[in-house]
Order: sequence, then C-alpha cells, then structure tokens
Amino acid sequence: MSLIWQLSVALIAVAFTGLVIYLIKTLKAAEKSLDKTSQTLQEVQKTIDELGYEVKHVLRHANGITEDVQNKMKQIDPVLDTVKNVGDVLSEVSLAAKQVSTTLIERFKKSADQPEHTPSAAKAAVQTPSDRTINAYAASHPQRSHGGWMKWVDVAAGLWQKYRA
Repeated sequence: MSLIWQLSVALIAVAFTGLVIYLIKTLKAAEKSLDKTSQTLQEVQKTIDELGYEVKHVLRHANGITEDVQNKMKQIDPVLDTVKNVGDVLSEVSLAAKQVSTTLIERFKKSADQPEHTPSAAKAAVQTPSDRTINAYAASHPQRSHGGWMKWVDVAAGLWQKYRA
C-alpha cells in the first residue's frame, strides 16, 4: 500500500506542478496584456493632455479674434451712422430737386397757357418758398392733399438747413 500511496502522491505532485506551470503562463500573458493596456492608457492620457493644451490655445485665439472683431465693429459704427446720414441727406436733396423741377414745369405750363401777366400770375410770383413746395407737391400728387404736414416738413427742412449752416 505504500507504493500506491507514493505513486498517488507523485501523480498528484506532477498534476499540481502542471497546473502551476499552466497558471504561471496564463498569469504572465495577463500581465503582458495589462502592461500593454497601461501603456496605451498612458499614451491616451498624454494625447488628451496635448489636445487639451491645443484646445485651450485655440479658444484663447478665438476669444482674441472675437474681441478684435467687436472692437472693429465699434469703430465701424460711426462710419455706418455717417453713411445713413448721407443717405438721408441725399434723399432730402432728391426730394427738393423733384419739388423744384415740378415747380418749374408748372411755371412753364402756366406761362404757356397764359402769356400775359394776370393778377393770379403776379400772386403766384409772390408766393413763399414753402407755398411753392406745397403747390409743387400738390401738382405732382393731385389725388393727395397733405398741405398741412408738407408745411411742417418744409419748416423742419428750413430749420435743418439753418442748423447745419
């Protein structure tokens, strides 16, 4: 019986040794995988840190560009206001030119219709500039009767011209 015991113990020892060798190989493979994973994670962390720095740099640069654009827009605002004012003045000038041309056409029509000087023609010659403007507007827009507000517009234009001079 002792031989069977010895063989059994020897067989158990060999089986245990084989199991230990197999476990050691498996653990070494797992250790290599963990080392590679750790190395990969370190590289990913390094890449993330570098990208974080780059992103911060890009954001700072974008903020600088935004501030620069805002400053330039503030500098352009007076220019845009000036352009608007020039447009308003040109609109006033074109309206005045239209009124003058309408007045001249009306005078030519009246002088062609009435070659002699009548009291009404003399009265038309004594009209104020604001009356001529209103008459010219009324002649160019016969369906509208806005004489009241046109007088105010003419007064405002006169004040504006005196203010600007």
